Amino acid sequence: MGCQQSLQGSDVSKVRTIYLNEPIRNNFCKNSISTAKYSIWSFLPRYLYLQFSKAANAFFLFITILQQIPDVSPTGKYTTLLPLMIILTISGIKEIVEDYVKVGDIVKASNGQFLPADMVLISSSEPEATCYVATSNLDGETNLKIRQALLETAEVQTEQLSSLSGKIECEGPNRHFSTFIGTLYLNGKSPVAVGPDQVLLRGTQLKNTRWILGIVVYTGSETKFMQNSIKLPLKRSTVEKVTNVQILVLFLLLLAMSLVSCVGAILWKEGHGGDIWYIGTKDYSSHSLGFDILVFIILYHNLIPISLLVTLEIVKYIQALFINWDEDMHYEGNNVYAMARTSNLNEELGQVKYLFSDKTGTLTCNIMTLKKCTIAGIIYGNLSNRSDTILDNLSASPSAITESGGFNDPTLLQNFENGHPTRDYIKEFLTLLCVCHTVVPERDGGNTTYQASSPDEAALVKGMKKLGFVFTTRTPSSVTINAMGENFTFEILNILEFSSNRKRMSVIVRTPTGKLRLYCKGADTVIYERLSDDSLFVKETLSHLEYFAKEGLRTLCIAYTDLTEKQYQQWLLLYKKASTVIQDRRQSLEECYDHIEKEFLLLGATAIEDHLQARVPETITTLLNANIKIWVLTGDKQETAINIAYSCKLLSTKMPCIRLNSNSLEATQQAVNQNCQDLGILLGEENDLALIIDGETLKYAFHPEVKRSFVNLALSCRAVLCCRLSPLQKAEIVDVVKKHVGAITLAIGDGANDVGMIQMAHVGVGISGNEGMQATNNSDFAIAQFSYLEKLLLVHGAWNYFRVTKCILYCFYKNVVFYVIELWFAFVNGFSGQIIFERWCIGLYNVVSIPCLYLIACETSVTFLYCLRLGSVSKSIICIHSGQHKYIFRAFVAATHPAEAQALHTWFQS
Repeated sequence: MGCQQSLQGSDVSKVRTIYLNEPIRNNFCKNSISTAKYSIWSFLPRYLYLQFSKAANAFFLFITILQQIPDVSPTGKYTTLLPLMIILTISGIKEIVEDYVKVGDIVKASNGQFLPADMVLISSSEPEATCYVATSNLDGETNLKIRQALLETAEVQTEQLSSLSGKIECEGPNRHFSTFIGTLYLNGKSPVAVGPDQVLLRGTQLKNTRWILGIVVYTGSETKFMQNSIKLPLKRSTVEKVTNVQILVLFLLLLAMSLVSCVGAILWKEGHGGDIWYIGTKDYSSHSLGFDILVFIILYHNLIPISLLVTLEIVKYIQALFINWDEDMHYEGNNVYAMARTSNLNEELGQVKYLFSDKTGTLTCNIMTLKKCTIAGIIYGNLSNRSDTILDNLSASPSAITESGGFNDPTLLQNFENGHPTRDYIKEFLTLLCVCHTVVPERDGGNTTYQASSPDEAALVKGMKKLGFVFTTRTPSSVTINAMGENFTFEILNILEFSSNRKRMSVIVRTPTGKLRLYCKGADTVIYERLSDDSLFVKETLSHLEYFAKEGLRTLCIAYTDLTEKQYQQWLLLYKKASTVIQDRRQSLEECYDHIEKEFLLLGATAIEDHLQARVPETITTLLNANIKIWVLTGDKQETAINIAYSCKLLSTKMPCIRLNSNSLEATQQAVNQNCQDLGILLGEENDLALIIDGETLKYAFHPEVKRSFVNLALSCRAVLCCRLSPLQKAEIVDVVKKHVGAITLAIGDGANDVGMIQMAHVGVGISGNEGMQATNNSDFAIAQFSYLEKLLLVHGAWNYFRVTKCILYCFYKNVVFYVIELWFAFVNGFSGQIIFERWCIGLYNVVSIPCLYLIACETSVTFLYCLRLGSVSKSIICIHSGQHKYIFRAFVAATHPAEAQALHTWFQS
């Protein structure tokens, strides 16, 4: 990618201009991209770099070169070369096993195709120039999104493209999926604002639309999808790095042995020089001394075990097979087994200190149901029947949640049909929930599937369908519902979108009777402060909300207000002005929305149950007991993340929460510093606190002036929730924690938006769920359920760590035993450099050890049930990371003086 630049560090770069039907004037980046670890040309240099970054391989390459010098090597030319070649070949085969679209100015795509570049929608085959796209590759959401072309280009057909003339001015390449600021200039027409509703991004899939036409604005590495990607790293385990240090220690020992042998050779020849005519005498000089040092280095070089590398490769491969074959991590629902996609990081699983988890599809099933509601001060819903049994059986039949456990109270319809005094409130409540949303119906024959931007909206629309109020049709300008067998069409005038700051979503409609009405649903805190003095049932609804919260249900308040034509027209002028602002458009729109979202009349509230995956609370509890810190990083709304954190027992009602929601650098810095001061001497210690922050505030928190204080504050909290994050922000958080604490990190997710953090963490785990295979394909390990993480870390991780470290110690011990004999032999052969073993015996001895393989592949320190019952045991069985030096020393003493080694055993245990 010749024009790829470092664009990821900036939010918005220079303004870009795209000229229509003038390809010579447009300067696009190459549109070919690659996310593979290796290519045909890069495999050999990257693989050799990875292998020779291991100290042992680099050392043996050095010895191999020395052995090719005539009259230097006492062991021959090939005794090291052959094992080294075998090791490199085996490792290379394992790496291979484990591991171009061109566009023009205007693109035509057909139904089912993935879009090759970021483009502005010109027209489509559908009425009113709309189209539907699946964005799961970008944001992990499985619902369809609706996009609509501008009226100025909606009628353009393929044969009319050549006559299209003008230009688009827009912001430069950036990584923000949800924003786009541009202006379309068509010759002879007035400029028109272009926003995110007209933009189709690379990686999205066209659905339910025969064809679309689009003007390309970003290609290749400049697309928003690639701006959120990171370079695939070459991961090395911590044990491997520690072993490299120990190999350097052994190398120093090797030099010491060589120097001792050289001194011994000089002294021996001085004392026996006249009697060793068969050896020959020579005068010693600095040159001959250096020559003898090389001879002894080659003689003792296998003190550093070359067998360690190939043995570890085989052992890790066997460990990976054990993970793949584990029936306890077999998800029968989809017949999916756990999979170790690389065996290089098996032992890292047993050292994980920080776990970063996505929310949607990772902790949850993306399945929600309407459980209860309150309308006009009356609670409806089955108050005793919760779906706990369904959750217990979730791993076997996730579809059961959608079939039962939903809203179940015939009293609601009875009150509606029998003329109860609250009948009008019930009708307006049900109508509002059928109209106030962004759900898109997808028809497949006689079946209708609702595609929603959030599971909450889907749950509400499905709940209304069961009650006889059915959402049937959506166009860009209208919504049609069927209420008790009668069709009603509402004209959609404006949609006031949800945001984490607003905590509400509204629509302005013209009802079938011609009235102007604003429907709104949102958090109780924002709805209640906008209620009219004439609103009824305020206290009753508030008490019901408290009851729902204690039940662990997600709540939304439902309200409306009637508008006059004059009010609406005055507000519409403000709206049009705010929607064309270039700078701070979102803030201007939110201020504009505030002018009309007022004087609400309260109808009631809804209560939704969010379904976690099976055994998520138990798994999180076990991981916390194993002293693993858990952070939740999600692109979802803040309220959703908080509710899920309570449901999965990551947060508790007794835990104080620190919320950081700021819209400027100064405000963020002040909030962070104030919280750091409040902690005082507890800063840097783990406290029973929760930190909650959104993506906008995080952007300021990572400013150099605030970053260190923010990280110290976050690390002082027991739980951290980061909401509304972009994929790149997820990766940045993992990178910051990884560098700051120096501990092993693990990231787990199920969508393409999680790929960045999965690649950035020491260990990446992908969940093969409902959001495609992107996370799985870029992970180190793949599982089907979050709960399988418990056995993967605390059983396989602990066992693998124990086995790998024991293998390292065994190989060190084995080679010390072998070459100390060579040292003792030097005392009786006059330090002449003579070998005691045959050359090929030396070479084969250092290739592999069958007893070691069997021992390391099968031995367990404790049973897996004990590992799961007491998570912290996985830490106590590990010795090499914290005390490697003394264990290496003990292995050396045991090889040279077995009796003394036994005497030292008690001291080492203390």
